[in-house]
Amino acid sequence: MPTRLASALDDSPEGPVYVVQPGDSLWGIAHRLHVDYHALLVENNLTETSVVSPGTHLTLPGLDGIQGFITTKTVPYGESLESLSHLYQVPEDVLVRLNRITSPIELYAGVSLVVVGDKGIVGERVTPAGGQSLLEIAVKEAHNPWTLVSANSLTGTWDAIPGQVLHLPGEGGVGPGNLPREITSIAHIPGQLVQGQTVVIKVSAPPETQVEGQLNGHSLHFFSQVEGQYVAIQGVHAMAETGLIPLSIQGLLPDGTPFAHRQMVPIVSGDYPYRSIIGVPTETVSLEVSKLDAEQMAQNTANVTPDKRWDGPFQIPMPSDFSNPGPLFGERRSFNGSGYFYFHSGLDFSTWGQVGIDIFASAPGEVVFTGELIIYGNVTVIDHGWGVYTVYAHQSEILVEVGQQVEVSQVIGLVGTTGRSTGPHLHWEVWAGGVQVDPQQWLEQTYP
Repeated sequence: MPTRLASALDDSPEGPVYVVQPGDSLWGIAHRLHVDYHALLVENNLTETSVVSPGTHLTLPGLDGIQGFITTKTVPYGESLESLSHLYQVPEDVLVRLNRITSPIELYAGVSLVVVGDKGIVGERVTPAGGQSLLEIAVKEAHNPWTLVSANSLTGTWDAIPGQVLHLPGEGGVGPGNLPREITSIAHIPGQLVQGQTVVIKVSAPPETQVEGQLNGHSLHFFSQVEGQYVAIQGVHAMAETGLIPLSIQGLLPDGTPFAHRQMVPIVSGDYPYRSIIGVPTETVSLEVSKLDAEQMAQNTANVTPDKRWDGPFQIPMPSDFSNPGPLFGERRSFNGSGYFYFHSGLDFSTWGQVGIDIFASAPGEVVFTGELIIYGNVTVIDHGWGVYTVYAHQSEILVEVGQQVEVSQVIGLVGTTGRSTGPHLHWEVWAGGVQVDPQQWLEQTYP
């Protein structure tokens, strides 16, 4: 049994102490708190077979000079080492030691941060404008300028620069600590990015704020539906490499003050299955052909129009008798014995051998492309605004024209088996921000 069982009410334990929580294991504690497992056992007179109960106090090894209760917090988007230091009132060098930080990349959104204590003091933030001194800021905010120097680890009252986010002592602030206080929140939904899924990024800021950004090299286009909230819709490619990618948000406040933040966010696997398909027309199977169709479709979906034309979930683009999709989005595919170089970029609706079944528009929009491509066959592309498009492939007949406005459930074409197809069906895609995403999500929920 451990030798340290001090009360959890102790104000200031000697050394760094972790209070065991329900569900904890010794190995899990060591991993989460970045300490050596065997050293943890030795430090607390434990063995690998020891069991520790919730409430038990464990002293952490290798952290000489650090004193207090150790906890973990999840790092949200919009924070930096400096802002996290201010939030939890833990010196930057201590955070670096506690978390074994060697690069800012390691403070990605969603990572578990080891801290001392549980203060979470959110003070107001202020951003110096061009030519504004720290003394002017102190007078305006009713603070001693040297208090601001100390709170922000500055070398003097001359050290603040325009655009820098400074933290004021006290409480009452809200929002991401590395951005001006006018930015009251930034969130990406879902919190964990997944291959092939749609991501909604929301920024709360004053009206007339200019907001832009980038996610993994894709430009983010923000629009405002509700005053004070800016929204961008972006897809994560189904074949994107898992791991950390950059999310950047920047812009100008109404008074011209610039803001910017760049932080890594993780992409996790979509766990898509593998499938081999035989009997596909040989002229449609090659990486070169796939590249040609992909380039054409990228052009078709590149324009980001400001009018959002849909409201609610998208509708299934087929009659009810054929409304159950077959092979789902994202599966990795081999054609005619090829490698698994391809993925299924939409949903397939089989018509059980029947050609000529009606195809419906899944949401209101404007037809921006009709024609024949090698893989897609006879295809129609509809723009729904905000960078969102739907694609209807393998048609036997196209019944709409470029520039035509269509309504939800309007007949736009007939099912066929043109292009890379082994039988009559509709291949239906949803694009968001120039990327194919899982259409099933758009049938089941409302974006944004």
